[in-house]
Amino acid sequence: MSIFNIFSKKKLDTGLLRTREGFLSRLGKIVTGKAILDDEVLDNLEETLITADVGTETTLKIISNIQNRIEKEKKIGTERLNEILKEDISSLLIANPMEDFSSPWGGREGGSPYVVLVVGVNGVGKTTTIGKLAHNFKKAGKSVMLGAADTFRAAAAEQLTIWAKRSDAQIISQGANADPAAVAFDTVSSSVAKKMDVVIIDTAGRLHNKTNLMSELFKIKRVIQKVIPDAPHEVLLVLDASTGQNAIEQCKQFTEVTQVTALALTKLDGTAKGGVVIGISDKFKIPVKYIGVGEGIDDLQLFDKKAFADSLFAGSTP
Repeated sequence: MSIFNIFSKKKLDTGLLRTREGFLSRLGKIVTGKAILDDEVLDNLEETLITADVGTETTLKIISNIQNRIEKEKKIGTERLNEILKEDISSLLIANPMEDFSSPWGGREGGSPYVVLVVGVNGVGKTTTIGKLAHNFKKAGKSVMLGAADTFRAAAAEQLTIWAKRSDAQIISQGANADPAAVAFDTVSSSVAKKMDVVIIDTAGRLHNKTNLMSELFKIKRVIQKVIPDAPHEVLLVLDASTGQNAIEQCKQFTEVTQVTALALTKLDGTAKGGVVIGISDKFKIPVKYIGVGEGIDDLQLFDKKAFADSLFAGSTP
């Protein structure tokens, strides 16, 4: 059964409320008094999509797709705009390979812990996301070990320890200024010895020096691979959706220094900039695996591109 049951779909609809209200309101205005999709409507649609933080490149791609449809069909009524946009948006989103929290491995064989390395700048909700992930994996029956390898920020280990207690996960922490790679090594070694299912390692959230960041992440990967040769199995970049285009810039910066394999978009419930999900997924071709739609421990959801597109247009009229 899909993770998007009735309860979680309602949470998603509520979480996207501000984005949806602003987006649909602007869409309604640009088709007022118009019977067909013409150049004026498309120009206004372009501005609307960019305002919703979809991003220039992705916006132009959507507009081009609609223009191609118009050329083939000659005339398209404005009543079909929402339907067409929903189809285009869904097609631009990368499918999430993960269907539920009981199977984090995807197509990979089990046997050793599934190791997730979490990266992202300070303030995006990285530690909170790790805690909520741990909670969801535990709820799905998995044993979870956390590694407090963000030793640069004094409060990071303390916050992660609080989340470990809340989610009933184990944690390896050596306090502030410890060697992050040593923490990662001890975390993975301990998880193997204890036959844990999932390991989630926090890392320092700073971008001021790409060379140091790259060096630190490389060192962490290298020591992890001494224990589990094919780890980390996932590098998860956490981004704050409410920052709009800044989230896209952060994604660009991190993908330049490490191989990001999945994204988590937080704080969707507090912003009208939810369109950034579309732009990031399309621009970087990296799947959005998780979205945050509230502050509660159960408000981190697996991303479903169809459910996202449906919620973006929920309550709209043709």
